[in-house]
Amino acid sequence: MGSEECRDVVKLSPDRLSLQEVVDSVSSTSCGAISVFIGTTRGDVLEDRKVIGLEYEAYEPMVQSELSILCADIRARWPSVTHISVHHRLGWVALGEASVVIAISSPHRHDGQQAVQFCINKLKASAPIWKKEVYDTKDVTWKENAECPWAQAKAEWGGADV
Repeated sequence: MGSEECRDVVKLSPDRLSLQEVVDSVSSTSCGAISVFIGTTRGDVLEDRKVIGLEYEAYEPMVQSELSILCADIRARWPSVTHISVHHRLGWVALGEASVVIAISSPHRHDGQQAVQFCINKLKASAPIWKKEVYDTKDVTWKENAECPWAQAKAEWGGADV
């Protein structure tokens, strides 16, 4: 890969996420590909209620630790990955806005694309970031990611609390 040092960037912020900032943080003249994932808030309608936004909370020190482990895991699986950047929004996220932006640079697209898919799945499974759906009725529901081990266990037990 040359003499360029690999870089991992993890950012949690209440501010709107900047796609350009994330892309710039992984740009490299030694890489021909930057693979990106943007997760946005969608306005689902559930039981006559419409989602109007999401609210995120996190245990920030543990998120930083989990994402550092995740970056190391990505590098072990895809040694050609050069830079990894994960930005996640905290607080209120309106419809259409980004909740998470992930960018990974690599010399060729294949490794970066696979690494991005792996990254979002593992982030949702292991990072202590919680989301609350807010509805037009002012009701709220805390949502769990299907990728979380406790959600999988709950599903195996027929939806009963674990």
